Amino acid sequence: MLSLADKVGPSHYQKDSDNLEAVNMKVTLPVDNSPRLLEDSVERALNEVSDRWSFLLLREAFFGVRRFDQFQRAIGVSPNILTDRLKKLVTAGIFERRRYSDHPPRDEYHLTVKGLDLYPAIVALMRWGDRWLNNSSEPPLTLVHKKCGNDSKPLLVCDCCGEEVAARDMTWRVRASLE
Repeated sequence: MLSLADKVGPSHYQKDSDNLEAVNMKVTLPVDNSPRLLEDSVERALNEVSDRWSFLLLREAFFGVRRFDQFQRAIGVSPNILTDRLKKLVTAGIFERRRYSDHPPRDEYHLTVKGLDLYPAIVALMRWGDRWLNNSSEPPLTLVHKKCGNDSKPLLVCDCCGEEVAARDMTWRVRASLE
């Protein structure tokens, strides 16, 4: 890969509370000569939720599970791993702890707005699993849209034209300030 950073130098961005941008991003030119970032939003997201236990905790939280013992029963994880993952997800701002009992001290784990924004990723994984890993003609779980009451298979659509999009329908560009 040829590094465009050699021509323009590394780009530096400051983090602030309203705009979480990457620090020290470098643009590279892969073999197809299209500029890409060495670190992008996918990589940063995976740094926060990349293991199976984190995804399963998110899934259960979307089902309404809130308490440590409920998470443990639902996904069959050992207490030390569960404690570690919940702590990591709280630190990342994906869950927040809320005390529900003082004697003995007990907390619930609620999805934050940041956590709720992961719903499309969970649904995308579910739909992919239904298509490629399901041993039955019917998926094990059907989503129902509360507003209309119908079974739903949420789609990825263009926010401008409303058309459904797939990988080959899209292209990309690096933010001008990174080129």
